[in-house]
Amino acid sequence: MRVRPAAVAGFFYPENRAELSAVLDACLGAAEAPRPGEPAPKALIVPHAGYVYSGPVAASAFARLAPLAGTIRRVVLLGPAHRLDLRGLAAPRAEGFATPLGVVPVDRAAIDALRDLPQVRVSDEPHFGEHSLEVQLPFLQRVLRGFALVPLVVGEASPEEVEQVIERSWGGPETLLVVSSDLSHYHDYAAAQRLDRAACAAIEALDPDRLGPDAACGGIPVRGLLRAARKHGLAARTLDLRSSGDTAGDRARVVGYGAWAFAGSAA
Repeated sequence: MRVRPAAVAGFFYPENRAELSAVLDACLGAAEAPRPGEPAPKALIVPHAGYVYSGPVAASAFARLAPLAGTIRRVVLLGPAHRLDLRGLAAPRAEGFATPLGVVPVDRAAIDALRDLPQVRVSDEPHFGEHSLEVQLPFLQRVLRGFALVPLVVGEASPEEVEQVIERSWGGPETLLVVSSDLSHYHDYAAAQRLDRAACAAIEALDPDRLGPDAACGGIPVRGLLRAARKHGLAARTLDLRSSGDTAGDRARVVGYGAWAFAGSAA
């Protein structure tokens, strides 16, 4: 079995299994529990910084999945490319992704179903060292009983191209869509708040055209998700909106983080 090894364990999150589990449980335990009768999320937007910075924000979204642990069996995970220039979206050749909590199997059939799309390529290289997808896996492993993964690194692509991939992967209640994205980067605390509130308003409105070019490092997959969410009649709910100035202290040069859940009767 060809496995993509964990690349940022020990840097973005603990590499020791017990320590990692404790950190995850602390973040998830501090998050708001799903409300009775709350619609099941079809999609999430979550941040991808080191857990000390964005872990509590990400947990606010992943905690919504606890009642769905027996339902969700596939996670389509899209995150931006940080390590190399990439045209389109890249799926891996690997058959599994490893973290200190174990190996997550890759849904090869779901990837094969995307291979005829011209914007999709199959290559392990964009996944080597890429943290935007990896940091989400321990949270998913902790809250779901077991699932197959469709990991997609997103490079230069149009929102329409991303939406087409999301539509092809939509599935039913067994499929969860997760977009990995931070918000504004390296502004002072007050400026970051203004920028991130504007991005939040665009996401809540499901309006990709209102999301500025520097509003989110994962803006391309976010815009694709917003298009698909509008088409399927979903609503976006803001779960958390903070920055590293709130979670790690330094407010001179911060990175913004937000978490959103998308749900609706047509999900």
